[in-house]
Amino acid sequence: MTIRFPDDKYERLKALARERGTSVNRLVDEMATLMIAEHDAETRFRVRAQRGQGREQEGLALLDKAMGNTSPH
Repeated sequence: MTIRFPDDKYERLKALARERGTSVNRLVDEMATLMIAEHDAETRFRVRAQRGQGREQEGLALLDKAMGNTSPH
């Protein structure tokens, strides 16, 4: 795969890679891994949020129970 960056950005990436003792290729690979992990976490959060829609009071009651509170919301 070929990725094209503007010259100034590529120079900054090279400097960053050099500082970290790695290659630009490895640096981009690490950034892609982080972005994929972030996307996966966001996707899981959205799915869980959708499952909980309309169940706010039930969630608050469970939280109260977990905290040892007995007063309802």
